[in-house]
Amino acid sequence: MKPTDLSDPQKSNTGNFRWVVVVLLFFATTINYIDRQVIGLLKPTLEKEFNWSETDYSRIVMAFSLTYAIGLLFFGRIIDKIGTKLGYAISIICWSIAAMLHSLVKSTTGFVWVRAGLGLGESGNFPAAIKAIAEWFPKKERALATGLFNSGASIGAVIAPIMVPLILAAYGWKEAFLITGALGFIWLIFWLLFYEVPSRKKGLTRIEYDHIHSDQEETGEQGSTIRWIELLGLRQTWTFITGKFLTDPIWWFFLFWLPSYFSSTFALDLTKPSLQLGAVYLATTVGSIGGGYLSSRMIKKGWPVFKARKTTLLIAALCVIPIISARYATNIWMAVGLISLAAAAHNAWSANIFTVASDMFPKKALSSVIGIGGMAGSVGGILFPMLVGYLLDLYKLKGNITTGYNLLFLICGCAYLLAWLIIHFLTPRMERVIVKG
Repeated sequence: MKPTDLSDPQKSNTGNFRWVVVVLLFFATTINYIDRQVIGLLKPTLEKEFNWSETDYSRIVMAFSLTYAIGLLFFGRIIDKIGTKLGYAISIICWSIAAMLHSLVKSTTGFVWVRAGLGLGESGNFPAAIKAIAEWFPKKERALATGLFNSGASIGAVIAPIMVPLILAAYGWKEAFLITGALGFIWLIFWLLFYEVPSRKKGLTRIEYDHIHSDQEETGEQGSTIRWIELLGLRQTWTFITGKFLTDPIWWFFLFWLPSYFSSTFALDLTKPSLQLGAVYLATTVGSIGGGYLSSRMIKKGWPVFKARKTTLLIAALCVIPIISARYATNIWMAVGLISLAAAAHNAWSANIFTVASDMFPKKALSSVIGIGGMAGSVGGILFPMLVGYLLDLYKLKGNITTGYNLLFLICGCAYLLAWLIIHFLTPRMERVIVKG
């Protein structure tokens, strides 16, 4: 279907629909992060009920990471084949069912299995969302749009520390999984009603359609496909892989262990709404939107796309380094400030590393690339929890678990700068992949 011509006054009322798409993606990502964070907030309660060690908990986290990795690889390819609308719907149905099934679990092994199911379902979120952004936005607006929807991860992480303790206190831990898991089905109604690709969107104005395609990909790219083996032979693919592998595990550490860190180090009561956790995750919203805005602003001022993205990534990497000094924090709010800066910087990094992929690859291959890079991030998310669990159990036995966290913060502080240096030497100018159809 061709887009409606602007001259048709009866069908020209959906100008700027692309920002409606951002709102849909924002809420999906918010729900995604609420569902994945619930277990971290319930960790003290579940530890007592199921007698978990830190190593037990790390295995549960690793189960999520493993299936998330596998799912990213295949969901990305599936979404490239069946389209964004259907692919996203399948993803959220799967993860919402898995989230609700947590309420039926009666053993540690059971948690391993339902977390695996959650990881598999949630793996479709970012490949679908980034593809939707590429379908609806020109390059100069993609980083800002990505930053806006990606801030849903931060908002989800802010809402969860408030919502989950309230449900826990009123009903219990099982109901916390049931209620949060059901949110995805509400979102699904709006997604099916409102989303469509620009070429099939009824009422889309000619002006908006032309704006979306104002930096149309090179001739021959549309409709072409690239095999996985070909993608893995490209430096551009390894740029994205590096950016995800070295930094995604840090964000997951913030999600899954930060509540426990504040609880064990500063005696934070996780059975009540947490202002400190809310502050950390709220800061990440500023980072996500600010990081997206910064590189988009640079491009609009005439900077080359690669220079704008790379400069913003470097600024984000430098802003993570101060987290190393969290070991010297003498009260919880000093730690909150340092961790908030690092978490905000991560989301600025995330908004731009996703956009780097859409800059370098044609839309037809984009979900596959996002899937491959996301899988790499999840592999890091499998390996890093092994180290986290080992260090925390080791220093817990020595009666000083805070030392374990301090060593982990040292790793966090160095990871992004290392990733930036590798990216810089892999693709100095981040050249676009050209596919001849």
